[in-house]
Amino acid sequence: MDVQLDQLRTLVGVLDAGSFDAAARAMNVTPSAVSQRIKALEQQVGRVLVQRSKPVRLTDAGAVVLRLARQLELLEAEASAALDNAGVTNLAIVANADSLVTWLLPALATVEGVTFDIRREDQGHSLELLRQGTVMGAVTSDPEPVQGCTVTRLGAMTYRPMATRVFAERWPSLETAPVVVFDRKDALQDAYLTSQGIDPAVPPRHYIPGSAAFVDAVALGMGWGMLPDLQAAGRDELIVLDAGGAVDVPLYWQQWSLDSRALSAVAEALKHGIVEATDIL
Repeated sequence: MDVQLDQLRTLVGVLDAGSFDAAARAMNVTPSAVSQRIKALEQQVGRVLVQRSKPVRLTDAGAVVLRLARQLELLEAEASAALDNAGVTNLAIVANADSLVTWLLPALATVEGVTFDIRREDQGHSLELLRQGTVMGAVTSDPEPVQGCTVTRLGAMTYRPMATRVFAERWPSLETAPVVVFDRKDALQDAYLTSQGIDPAVPPRHYIPGSAAFVDAVALGMGWGMLPDLQAAGRDELIVLDAGGAVDVPLYWQQWSLDSRALSAVAEALKHGIVEATDIL
């Protein structure tokens, strides 16, 4: 491919902004210039890269070119920082909500010279953003590497079925007890119910799409839920419903296979960060 850097930067701008017009405003150029650059890039590649929807969406070929664009963007930023002996590199990464509110941010705070664009996604679904080229690294529960990526095992987060004592006394059977679920991608509670011989479709449920709010909902007696030890620690109003019901969710760091100072520093920080957080318990 004989593509130009301004065309690749425009592709990144369009995907980040969500539309051609928004990208034009962010890049301080006309919408016509944005459209011409994308068309020229598509002609060079010989494929349609962007579906002109609202928001715009990548085609499969577009995802491949977007990864190239972001990789070049990262290497260009690191080269510029090295030449100036200063500067900041921006990394787009994705992580699950429970990691975000527990061990992840303290770990990232130790990385110097990097700013972060963090996307939130369930640990079982984060790799799609990596495949698309939307992010450069992902905290995931999947050990199988995405093509062109490396994998580092970080550790695990332990979840236990928990509720208030009053709730447990009122609802002795989980078959009828209300359950708190993070969102419709959250399968932890359903998996536990299935392990107990209970049809997950039977109990009533709350959807609470916020990690801290999820714990608060359980602590307020709205229902029971699978809580990570890192969040449940110190919540004396909560009890474990089943001592043998602990579930360890393994976490891995997948990142582009690049010789990148920033990505290497993040990988090291995450490895140490989750170990330090879990050792405190």
